[in-house]
Amino acid sequence: MSKQHVIVIGAGAGGLAAAVELAAAGRAVTVLEAAPAVGGKMHQVRSGEHWIDAGPTVFTMRWVFDELFANAGAQFSNRLPFKPLTTLARHWWTSGASIDLHADPQVTAADIAALAGSADAEGYLQLCRDSGQIFELLKDSFMAAPQPNPLTLGLRIGLTKFSEMLALRPHQTLWRALGGYLKDPRLRQLFGRYATYVGSSPLKAPATLLLITHAEQQGVWVLPGGMTSLARAMQNLAEERGAQFKLSSRVTKINTENGHVTGVTLESGESLHADDVIFNGDRSALATGCLGPDVVLATRGTPVEQRGLSAVTWCLRADAAGFPLSYHNVFFDEDYPKEFSTLFEDKSVAERPTVYVCAQDRLMAGHHEGYERLLVLVNAPATGDLSTWTREQMSEITARTEAVLAECGLKLSLNSATCRMANPQDFATRFPGSGGSLYGQATHGPLSSFTRPNSRTKVSGLYLAGGSVHPGPGVPMATLSGRLAAQALLADAHGANWLTSQLRRFAPKSN
Repeated sequence: MSKQHVIVIGAGAGGLAAAVELAAAGRAVTVLEAAPAVGGKMHQVRSGEHWIDAGPTVFTMRWVFDELFANAGAQFSNRLPFKPLTTLARHWWTSGASIDLHADPQVTAADIAALAGSADAEGYLQLCRDSGQIFELLKDSFMAAPQPNPLTLGLRIGLTKFSEMLALRPHQTLWRALGGYLKDPRLRQLFGRYATYVGSSPLKAPATLLLITHAEQQGVWVLPGGMTSLARAMQNLAEERGAQFKLSSRVTKINTENGHVTGVTLESGESLHADDVIFNGDRSALATGCLGPDVVLATRGTPVEQRGLSAVTWCLRADAAGFPLSYHNVFFDEDYPKEFSTLFEDKSVAERPTVYVCAQDRLMAGHHEGYERLLVLVNAPATGDLSTWTREQMSEITARTEAVLAECGLKLSLNSATCRMANPQDFATRFPGSGGSLYGQATHGPLSSFTRPNSRTKVSGLYLAGGSVHPGPGVPMATLSGRLAAQALLADAHGANWLTSQLRRFAPKSN
């Protein structure tokens, strides 16, 4: 009997994890990727003769990858070199203030005391304790589990932990919750920025995102080969377990018969059979017809008004030797609430945007001589399919970004000939159906975490993975979504096989 064949569409983190899981379980797996390399949003661009990470740069929640590799009979730490950061991120303000966030909370508390006083230092330590509690409550009950509703989440956590559940504070915003720990508005900015990790506003995101504080304290690592080396390690493991990869192979249609998937059609016109399909892409691509008419009703898309953030990015090499950059750097203006009202209500980039700079040649905090690889990013609205991002508009945003950096002390030209720029329109093209959103649905409101679709769809044999479905965006979460999709597929197949065996058992015997 031949193996059940599964096609995985999209070789981002979710698709790669699903391929590893299914291949290790003995399925015949083919991964189809439109790009010439695996990784999805984990990708690099070329600036002159140098390759620069142009997508996710923060590597946390290593346990997700330890478990994925272990389940496939491998050891993650033997596959990929990584180095822990002692300085998690360096933060600057246009007012002249600066502060580092350290791996050691006590060191961070001492720096906070020097910046804002002892009360905020103690508030930060309490934030660390509470965020750890939230993380442990949600790790197995929500993040690594099939999507619950509020009732089933409570049952998973356990009614005996009711008092601990109160720490989740789902009806409180992240911004308000932070105000209970930290009085200095700069510190609220620093930790409020965690909402942007899921494409959201700290003024609307739930307080449960405090858990990111603990996730980073568990460790932030740097991969010397960049985040794409993580994608390649996952690809290599999947191939070792028997999965096949077809790159530069864009799927234009998911085919069905009698309500069950039968395979896919490629842009080349070639059709491939499959018993099951996992779609690792923005769920709106299905709902808007990007994968053909058969699966338009398979799942709901993300309404335009609920899209998470997009970005404007610059990848370049520049001489920043005179400025004390760390690996991760954030440059703030003073009015944080205004930035998010501009992004989500006015649908435009802030006049004074927060700027993220990843200095990719500074594996550890320290001095660097000469030109170095930089990713510069500002948040932008996900309007890549609704308007044209003109050259004049990009020039204006570039000037605003340079101005914020200069006021913080970093003089950087983002207009060099080798600089590679991208905007929401570019991301909308790369990720069909997304409108340029890099995070799927924004996590706004107390129930927003429960409104993402789970792995299963309304079409039999079609499953979902990626940052637009449960448990959410980010490389670790997308990886978990791929594992959940694979597990749902295997569970359904087991149930179907059991039912078939029972029907055969009680079927009339032929003479």
